[in-house]
Amino acid sequence: MESLNLIKNDPWLTPYKDAIEGRYHYVIDKEKSLTNHGKMTLSEFASGYLYFGLHKTTKGWIFREWAPNATAIYLIGTFNNWQKNEEYKLTRIENGVWEIILPEERLNHQDLYKLWIEWDGGCGERIPAWTRRAVQDPDSKIFSAQVWNPEKPYKFKVKKFKPDTSPLMIYECHIGMGTNEEKVGTYNEFRENVLPRIIKDGYNAIQIMAIQEHPYYGSFGYHVSSFFAASSRFGTPDELKQLIDEAHSQGIAVIMDIVHSHAVKNEVEGLGRFDGSYNLYFHGDGRREHPAWDSLCFDYGKNEVLHFLLSNCKFWMEEYKFDGFRFDGVTSMLYYSHGLGEAFCNYGDYFNGHQDGDAIAYLTLANKLIHEVNKNAITIAEEVSGMPGLAAKIEDGGYGFDYRMAMNIPDFWIKTIKEKKDEDWHPSAIWWETTNRRADEKTISYAESHDQALVGDKTIIFRLIDADMYWHMQKDDHNFMVERGIALHKMIRLVTASTINGGYLNFMGNEFGHPEWIDFPREGNGWSYKYARRQWNLVDNMDLKYHYLGDFDREMVELIRSVKNFQDTPLQKVWDNDGDQILAYMRKDLVFVFNFNPTKSFTDYGFLTPKGEYEVVLDTDSPKFGGFGLNDDSVHHFTQFDPLYKKEKKEWLKLYVPARSAMVLRKVKPAKEEKAAKEDKKSTKAVSKTKTTSKKATSKKQK
Repeated sequence: MESLNLIKNDPWLTPYKDAIEGRYHYVIDKEKSLTNHGKMTLSEFASGYLYFGLHKTTKGWIFREWAPNATAIYLIGTFNNWQKNEEYKLTRIENGVWEIILPEERLNHQDLYKLWIEWDGGCGERIPAWTRRAVQDPDSKIFSAQVWNPEKPYKFKVKKFKPDTSPLMIYECHIGMGTNEEKVGTYNEFRENVLPRIIKDGYNAIQIMAIQEHPYYGSFGYHVSSFFAASSRFGTPDELKQLIDEAHSQGIAVIMDIVHSHAVKNEVEGLGRFDGSYNLYFHGDGRREHPAWDSLCFDYGKNEVLHFLLSNCKFWMEEYKFDGFRFDGVTSMLYYSHGLGEAFCNYGDYFNGHQDGDAIAYLTLANKLIHEVNKNAITIAEEVSGMPGLAAKIEDGGYGFDYRMAMNIPDFWIKTIKEKKDEDWHPSAIWWETTNRRADEKTISYAESHDQALVGDKTIIFRLIDADMYWHMQKDDHNFMVERGIALHKMIRLVTASTINGGYLNFMGNEFGHPEWIDFPREGNGWSYKYARRQWNLVDNMDLKYHYLGDFDREMVELIRSVKNFQDTPLQKVWDNDGDQILAYMRKDLVFVFNFNPTKSFTDYGFLTPKGEYEVVLDTDSPKFGGFGLNDDSVHHFTQFDPLYKKEKKEWLKLYVPARSAMVLRKVKPAKEEKAAKEDKKSTKAVSKTKTTSKKATSKKQK
């Protein structure tokens, strides 16, 4: 058999050919077993949510649940005073499935209910595994499932939506934290108050955290209990649909942060011991509990678990129109060790038999399914080990993700800020970390995500400025730590965002240097919401310096998006010098120049670039971004001829490069070239119009 493209593209993988091909064929065989050897599609298989759970039909209400270990199941709720009785008893049908059919008048919109499940040796209340809505009593804090059947369910206005991935610019966000007030924000408030900010800032995608229902708010949404229920803390299912619909109408893709790597241990709210057994959805042995997360680990080897999780992926796309997923905790899924205590120093560490083949098969099938449901869907893997092929095509031997998170980059920035003096920030290291990735896999680059903002850690801006942020952020207050921090914050974000090969991500509020960490209400802070919110008033206050960072971020995003398929344009290093701390590189007609030197500015610093005229299009040192304005950005720069580089068609671009600053220059097209480009554009439009007219005429003739 000829080698898969994954191996062809990376000869260093050749020694592991058998392992790679073995995983590939295991996925193929697993899909055959799930689809009855192709008698149905993977998408048809992953439709469990249409069968299980509560549904209103022409026969009335029908409810089904999978609980093979149960001996009896009853529906209990507000409709029968929470008492088990025979008229609400489920019937066991086949394969461990239980069912009940009720007249329409028995259940009403917003009725609360649970299951009373009995098994040999025990019994208990349970929330249905497939429930689409779970709500928490404000007094008792107890969760119940809720009938959701509004008279006028929300209807999407945007029927078809195609995400803009040229490039993908993601605004990572949390609905509850999206408010300025000390409370839990809502879907409606986010749609009305935060979404317009994201649109104005130029991002073309939002990645929403904590959508799946979770009992403990402080888990940041990562201890999921009800996998098919949108968190009721933030509002109703219809309000989430309206938010997604509004985002689509504004050209914003909506990605869901999905958690299939583990589940909350809770038994009443979650799946912990749903039918009395320990191994219904999870491993029943020593692999059952996650050693670091105090949660339960799915058994991806069981077809019923694959059915549940794959159906979950399809459900969120079909029911809510999500455009894709960022899969959380992929490293934990890939390895029996969950990646804990492993160094991953060489390729052998990825093919040494310590990998969970069932989890790998699930992730691969999930990617295949998601793109089968929506060919334009986006999938992103949060994975730290560097597993080869994660974001390579399935047919090439990969796992099918569209992108992987470049998790090395934020780690690099934190380590640099914490451990290195400013004069030891080496451009060669910065270039290496921001561009070090596999050629056949696209990444999402980011300087910091929500991880760096959680309590116990610090955001980049807080590491740079620290406590001085509380006292010296007024515009008329000149403070060295603040000025240094603002300058480096802009440079870090610019070099990270402009070296992408896939997309870029920013966490809500970090674009303007939100001053404080995230700390959800808990016993240790008096259940306070003070640090579980975003203080938008800071960036809106023109007397403070926060808006400098927000304004810079907006113009940076606008510049990157102004270049079509920016992420695919060649990234060419022009110069780096660790002694001077200068880095320069090109993308298409843009030249990026960084001076990380804390004290030295350079006059007539030369770079070899294509011959021509260059204009400054972005300058971190501009006064409008809180800089010193040491350059006159209205001046155009012309290259200088050097006979030594005549054949290369390059000349010297000489610039004044102030200390601790960066600038972006664009090559100015000559008037003739500009005119030709415009004429060509007009010509293309005319041809396109002619073709359209011709098609219409042909269509009329045929009629």
